[in-house]
Amino acid sequence: MPLKRRILTRLSARRLRRPGGRLRGKTLASVLVVLAATATGSTAQQGFPTRPITMVVPAAAGGPTDTVARLIAEPMGRTLGQQIVVENVGGAGGTIGVGRVAKAAGDGYTLLVWHIGQSTAPALYDNLRYDVFNDFDPIGRITDVPMTIVGKKSLAAKDIGELMAWLREKQDQVTYAHAGIGSAAHLCGLMLMSALNIKMNAVVYRGTGPAMNDLVGGQFDMMCDQTTGTANQIKAGTIRGFAATSKTRIPLLAELPTLDESGVKGFEVSAWHALWGPKGLPKEVLEKLTAALQGALQEPVVIERMAGLATVPVAQDLATPAALKAQLELEVAKWGAVIRAAGVKAN
Repeated sequence: MPLKRRILTRLSARRLRRPGGRLRGKTLASVLVVLAATATGSTAQQGFPTRPITMVVPAAAGGPTDTVARLIAEPMGRTLGQQIVVENVGGAGGTIGVGRVAKAAGDGYTLLVWHIGQSTAPALYDNLRYDVFNDFDPIGRITDVPMTIVGKKSLAAKDIGELMAWLREKQDQVTYAHAGIGSAAHLCGLMLMSALNIKMNAVVYRGTGPAMNDLVGGQFDMMCDQTTGTANQIKAGTIRGFAATSKTRIPLLAELPTLDESGVKGFEVSAWHALWGPKGLPKEVLEKLTAALQGALQEPVVIERMAGLATVPVAQDLATPAALKAQLELEVAKWGAVIRAAGVKAN
């Protein structure tokens, strides 16, 4: 039975009609409001999207996560029939941008592309203003990006062996950059210092995009960053690549040994990226966004451009809400233990 008829039938059963069969004025007005709201909500979900979508990146433009977001934004927008605008909202280790999405309406018009930092925030911040599990609806993973140990071109060390010896000798005279407490670059640096039993002097940026500009300019010594930000610079010779943090060598940067094979056994850090929306996404909207993401990850141009950045899209069964939910649960537990052991807290 059509919705309008069902509502009127119930009203009739409750004897809300005046003699003569007319609805009481206030009741009629209420019915019209309910009908309009229901029809509007249903149409909005079925017709989603009817206006541009904002994709928030909680880091500076030009960095690894920004690159990943812009790779998927265009094909997703094409599939959905609306433009997807990438907005960079950096600062506070990404928590400012993530917090903005947490407070946004759960209608699908504000999305979040973020990485491993989503799993480290709960352990780093005592007064985090959002809940990574309950304030977001997972849509799907995008890519798992390996990381590299890189340094300025003028460093005396020529390979990873010489670099580790130099780090042990210089200790806190060495300047290394990261994109804020809890960022992938920060976590990688923490693990490296722990593995080598050294202490370096941190230089904190709002994102690894601007940090890379300064590394090319020789403003600090080294950093650990994702291949989406380092591969092209290493290939161009503007910075020096020393090692990969993955289990195996990176095909595009096969000349770089892994830290594991260089004597730092078991060292592995990668920066996975994923797509979320605010809590409360309607089922139809979530399904459309998930399908658009999966379609984008199969685009030849996306695959080709990711390969040029030494990464690949995740498999289709990982670009789903369920897979991302499971990934986040595992990563929160993993990095929580690492962070607590290091005694690190964000201000």
